[in-house]
Order: sequence, then C-alpha cells, then structure tokens
Amino acid sequence: MAIYYLQFYKLPIYFTNPSHFYLSSPHFYLLSFLYYLIIWYLCAMKNKNLPFLIAILFSVVQFSTAQELFSPAKPAPKYEVRAVWLTTLSGLDWPKAKATSAANREQQKRELCQILDQLKAARINTVLMQTRIRGSVIYPSKIEPWDVCLTGQFGKDPGYDPLAFAIEETHRRGMELHAWVVTVPSFKIKDADKMGPKCLLKTHPELLKKHNDSYYLDPGLPGSDDYLVSICKEIVSLYDVDGIHFDYIRYPENAGGFPDGTTYKKYGGKQAKTDWRRDNITRIVKKTHKAIKILKPWVRLSCSPVGKFKDTRRFSARGWNAYTAVYQDAQGWLRDGIMDMLCPMMYFQGDHFYPFAADWQENCYGRPIVPGLGIYFLSPREKDWDLGVIQRELCYLREQGLQGQAYFRSQFLTENTKGLYDYVKTAYYPYPALLPPMTWESSSRPDAPEVKEERTGPTTACLRWEPVKDCRYVVYANKQMPVDTSDPANIVTVTSQCEYSYNLLSSTLLNLNFKVTALDRFGNESQ
Repeated sequence: MAIYYLQFYKLPIYFTNPSHFYLSSPHFYLLSFLYYLIIWYLCAMKNKNLPFLIAILFSVVQFSTAQELFSPAKPAPKYEVRAVWLTTLSGLDWPKAKATSAANREQQKRELCQILDQLKAARINTVLMQTRIRGSVIYPSKIEPWDVCLTGQFGKDPGYDPLAFAIEETHRRGMELHAWVVTVPSFKIKDADKMGPKCLLKTHPELLKKHNDSYYLDPGLPGSDDYLVSICKEIVSLYDVDGIHFDYIRYPENAGGFPDGTTYKKYGGKQAKTDWRRDNITRIVKKTHKAIKILKPWVRLSCSPVGKFKDTRRFSARGWNAYTAVYQDAQGWLRDGIMDMLCPMMYFQGDHFYPFAADWQENCYGRPIVPGLGIYFLSPREKDWDLGVIQRELCYLREQGLQGQAYFRSQFLTENTKGLYDYVKTAYYPYPALLPPMTWESSSRPDAPEVKEERTGPTTACLRWEPVKDCRYVVYANKQMPVDTSDPANIVTVTSQCEYSYNLLSSTLLNLNFKVTALDRFGNESQ
C-alpha cells in the first residue's frame, strides 16, 4: 500500500531489488513522514473495522523503518568519473557559430568557454570531445580533412586550432579532455565529393565498403587498423589529451548485410565468421592501446560499447547486444588489459538498464565502468522521460559502486532539461571528484607541493606553490586540523594553476585550514 501511494504521486523512487525502495529527494525524511501520515490516515478511514491503535502502530512501525526503506543517493565518493559527450557532429552541442570571419571565430570560442564553465560549475570532470567525426576532424590533420561543423564547408581552415583551444580551456578549469574518435563509420555517400583531396575515398579507397547510405572502414582488412592507429597517434603525439575515446568500434547495425564476404574469404581462414569479426575489432583496440601507451602511457583508452554486453543469467538482451550483434568483446578488452575504461551506452530504463549495469560491474576486471545515460530522452522531442528515470539510474549506479556516469549529450545537461542540471549540481555532485587512478599503469605518488600563503589585499590571501612536473592540484579546506584529504567533502577545487586565492576574512571566521596535493597524469595523488 505504501508503494502504491508513492508511485501514484510520482515520487522519484527507485529499487535495487523488489524489497528495497529508495527516495532520491534530499528532503526524504520530511517527505517520508508526510506520506506515512497519509497512509496511516487512509488505513484508518478506509478500514472501519481496523482498531485505531493498530492503525497508529502500523504508521509508527513503518516510519521507524523509513531509514531502511528510503534513502537518498549515497554520498558522492572521492573518485568518480563525471563525463559528458560534447558532440560536434552537425554542431549538435558545439559549435553553433561558423568560423567564417574573425568575429565569428571568437564567438565560436566563447560558446565553448560558456559550455565548459557550466560543466565546471556542475562539477563535471571529464569532457569527451568529438574530435574525429565521420572521416573528418576538428584539428589541422595531415591525414583527414577539416570537418564541416567548424566553417560550414569540408576542408576549410577555421583560422585556429579548435582541439588545442579546447584542451587548454578544459585544463584551465581542472577538467580532463578525451578525444572522442568515431572509428568504423566514415561518411555519407552523398558527402564524399565535398570532402576534398584528403577524403579517405581518395587516399585509401581500398579500405572502404558501402553499407546502406554510408561508407565504412572494413575492419577485416589489415590496413584498416593501421589507418585508425595513425589518426590516434597523430592526436596523442601532437596534443596534450588525457584520453582517446573510441566510438562505434564495432560492425554496423544489421551487420549480416555488411559486404565483407570477399574479405572473410581472403583473411578468415578456418575461423567462424562471428569469431573472425570479433577478432578484427579486438585487433584494432589492441594495436591502438599499444601505440598510444608507447607515446604517453597516462593517456586513457576508453570506448562506448553497446549498452548490453550479452544475455545475462536472468535477463535477455533481446537481440541487441555488443557481443553477438556487433562483435564487440568489450569485457574481454578489460580482462586482457587493452582498455582502461568503458562507457557503455545504456540509453534504456527498467529491466533494460539495471541488470545490465550490474553485469558490467561484475565483469569490470578492476577497471572503471562509467555507464552512459541517455539524457536526451528527457526531451519532449524525444521520449519525454520523467527526470525520475535518470535520478533512479544515477542513485542505483552509485549504490552499486560503479565508478561514474557519462551523459549523452552535453546540451541536454547544460540546458537543464527537466531540471537535470540543477539536480546534479546541487544534490548529486555536491563537491568535486577525482578520476580513479590508473594504478595498473603506475601507482607511484608524485612529490608534494610546497605551499606558501601570501597576503594579496586587506581581506584577501593566496596559496602559491612551485609546479610539480606533469601535475594538477587538489585544494582541500576544513575546520579540522589536519585537514582530512580522504574526505571528498573537503575538496574545494581541482586546478592546473599553481595558486589558489581566497577571502581571508571568510576563512578566518569559518576557521578554515588548507591543504594542497599534487595529482599526476595517472591520477595518483601526493602526500
């Protein structure tokens, strides 16, 4: 009966199993009391034969167990990936302005800074920036042409380096930038003639296959993996990216119709075609992982596999899964140590979501699982989900110990669709978080910064320290001394700067003490 009334009034409840329900509102104590009072009243009024004292007893017992039945999201942990996909395809998230003049170019930059400011304010720590779109890129590449999103024309120089600018501005705000690389899909057939002399159809036509309305790289051809590796090596060697994020590292939808029969006949040997296809995708991942780790071992390799790996013991993936439908052995990549993080595209709800999120976590092999949430479905133009759908999923992920969340896509967060931005900023992410360290690459701590305090004005002061090589910094503050750096509630900010300014009067009145630590590129923190 309690659950009936909670559902009727559409309170944001979610469940981890049928016997436990949780309320994600920050005011859950008051709300639970009010709802149990209503339930008591209804019981007393509707059941005339029920003794009044039994009704009171029912209400008291129920409310006394409210702590078990109702709980907000678990407190935010110190280590958590909080990512957004920033989509440049067709300028969906950015850019809206085209860099066709000096003024428009500056407007394009301001747009990006505004988005990054909003993400920083919401305590997002990872930006997955779409860098290779569909056979075209947002940086001056020697391999592929400029993408149309920047100027409205393929191959046209926007007059600046958008990737370098994005990295600088993201790092300035203490966040990471991972270059999002779309892998197997290349471009629409209708766009091929517009892409100029660097178009893949002109430089390596032998690697492409037509499928439906697009060209795709054929993963079974030996040159396809080398081509994708060359793009990743170009990005990692020239730019200070924190990660390479693979998208569409799989065969296309309706893969049964993909025209790779000749390739299979030539290279498949005695393997079953399904196993051969999975091995082709794995070969690309393995070669890329090796190449980028040789260049910069701290660069994280991640990808966004299909949201259901395969059928679980209790739930069917209903035909659409990573392993058998599109030949992604994503959990095997974690097991074999050739992938640092997974962001499975879990754009579902209900039993399409929860059991498969649990399956990813149970098979994470010590690497972060950061489910991608389909927040675009909150839009009335899409599926018009209630905010509670995403709230329940967020609370479940943290309850079950998954190491973060990713939002598809940025615009639906920054535009506060259904109040999501307000929720994550004020309730779900009350303080900053650090990315889980890649201890499998390095576990040694950097040197601690030597901090000095300087008065900069009548009521202002500044903490300053000498740079620690290849590090960012975490500033902590608390009334206690020494400041507990294990408590994430004490994190004030994560910064790439070697100083932190604060109001001396406020810090004195609040009796605040400060600590500063260094954070290396692997995520290891100093003393």
